[in-house]
Amino acid sequence: MTDDELIWRIAGGSGDGIASTSQNFAKALMRSGLHVFTHRHYPSRIRGGHTYTEIRAREEPTKSRGDGYNFLLALGDSFARNPQDNAYYGKEEIKPLSENLDELREGGVIVYDSGLLDPSEIPNFDERVEENGWHVFDLDLRSLAREHGREVMRNTAGVGVTCAITGFDLEYVETLMRDAMKESILEPNLTVLEEAYEMVQEEYDVDAPDVSVPTGEHDEEQLLMSGSDAIAYGAIDEGCRFIAGYPMTPWTEVFTIMSQNLPELGGISEQVEDEIAAAALAIGASHAGVKAMSGSSGGGFALMSEPLGLAEMTETPVVLVEAMRAGPSTGMPTKPEQGDLEHVLYTSQGDSNRVVFAPGTVAEAYDASRKAFHFAYEYQIPSIVVYDQKLGGEMVNVPKSHFDRDPNPTLGSTLTEAELEDAPHSEDGKFSRFRHDTPEDNGVSPRSIPGQKGGRFLATGNEHMPQGHISEDPDNRVIQMDHRMQKLASIREELDSDPESSAQTYYGEDDATYGIMTFGSQQGTVEEAVSRLNDDGHSVKSIGVTDMMPYPEQEVTEFIESVDEVLVVEMNASAQFRGLTQKELGRFGDKLTSLLKYNGNPFEPAEVVDGFKENILGEEDLPQHQTTSVPAAGD
Repeated sequence: MTDDELIWRIAGGSGDGIASTSQNFAKALMRSGLHVFTHRHYPSRIRGGHTYTEIRAREEPTKSRGDGYNFLLALGDSFARNPQDNAYYGKEEIKPLSENLDELREGGVIVYDSGLLDPSEIPNFDERVEENGWHVFDLDLRSLAREHGREVMRNTAGVGVTCAITGFDLEYVETLMRDAMKESILEPNLTVLEEAYEMVQEEYDVDAPDVSVPTGEHDEEQLLMSGSDAIAYGAIDEGCRFIAGYPMTPWTEVFTIMSQNLPELGGISEQVEDEIAAAALAIGASHAGVKAMSGSSGGGFALMSEPLGLAEMTETPVVLVEAMRAGPSTGMPTKPEQGDLEHVLYTSQGDSNRVVFAPGTVAEAYDASRKAFHFAYEYQIPSIVVYDQKLGGEMVNVPKSHFDRDPNPTLGSTLTEAELEDAPHSEDGKFSRFRHDTPEDNGVSPRSIPGQKGGRFLATGNEHMPQGHISEDPDNRVIQMDHRMQKLASIREELDSDPESSAQTYYGEDDATYGIMTFGSQQGTVEEAVSRLNDDGHSVKSIGVTDMMPYPEQEVTEFIESVDEVLVVEMNASAQFRGLTQKELGRFGDKLTSLLKYNGNPFEPAEVVDGFKENILGEEDLPQHQTTSVPAAGD
């Protein structure tokens, strides 16, 4: 056990205030000068169940959840729908304690609410405590909370207990509570917090546990944000003023944040009857002259296939968000997975003509969101930001300066009425909206906005001539198809034009012997694994790829060619990112080995470390994990 990090897990039932309490405690830890990273685990049942949130707090930047954790605050599930032992899902009331023991580190701390939980109901609990050297604190938090008014305040009591055991200054928590709570509930919560703190001081030897909150200091102001926050605020800063959607976990968080903010900015949010209507409304709003977006998770995004194809054919800019979760079908709605990559890349009719970004961090989610709007509206093409429940829900501190940049309300490649006067028209006066001899030779034919003088044209999902009239002429078909596909080449050229602003993230020494590749939310975990491997004397570097379409062929080629072997890390069962890499590059199959995980939990750094040692270095007798390996072609 070391005191260089606190990994605190608060566990209870859905409705026990676990999410809000953990978010506030994470913010307090951040304000004390620490770097924080949160991980959420919650059930997909409407009527709740066991849930927990993990907070990892360190002096150094924190990129990933840790390996296990060292402090458990088990509140019990006060909303358990069936407390009986023979219930189909087991006795749910005690699960916040019984189901969180396997990952608790040796020497760790257990605080449980004895007003609701009885550890004697857990087989071999005392033996496990002794075997692992756990420090157990038995406190009746429920009675303390009820004494001061509301049972839900037992989570506040738990934070007070945590501060007493770890030596964390209550002032950070109290200040946060004064900022966030209404007066009517502030004083009772402050009382509960302080009494719980004093209870521990009086009843226990708090110097015994070797678990404490480290100290740190930030060089600049930090913001605690999730990937959902970043995507939404990136869209707002890039000028988005319309969103349409239908709730679906985990995309709902982006939709909610946008819906809360757009009315104050003069924008519009529409919750509609289904995802087909949502995407169609966003396309219509964009056609009418506003920056627009929609989105969903896998099942809802499947319904957007037809509108997505319409946007590609009519060259209407729109931004879509796809929040991956474990599938197929309903799958595990609240668990992370990266199984929708091929779905996002190739869904809809005909050849795909879209931009797809898969950000790897909260900061990158903001960048990718803004970049999606830039390319959508400059190149008149659908842009998609694909992420997963892990990135969307985890919270991490990000320097405030990262977001210090100018907004961009412009509509991209549109023409003024003065410019339309000189633009090509047909004999009957229709604007050549879909001209293929584009002015910049980049596949972009500048568009008009409905209502502009001289901007009249036809918009149809059929193949069409420059003015929009339907055409099945073979020569016209080839010309128009090549014109649309040219956009992807032009976008890739723009993305490659400034290597300093590459969206791909590199980590480790340039001359490393081995490489690890990943995409999306596993990037931080891979980077921590690379650090550990290099500390062990191995020579490893990594690349986190964000550009899914158009694919960064040059960058990835250079990375793979620079190393002897590559481990490809992703959260799905079919190695979709590895498949994309081999499809786009056409070689390197004999250098790529896959490490896959699809059990509903994201990778921990140790799993990547052990996967690398087993698959790349050939080591044996390593710890067993719920991961799967797919060897390189020819092995």
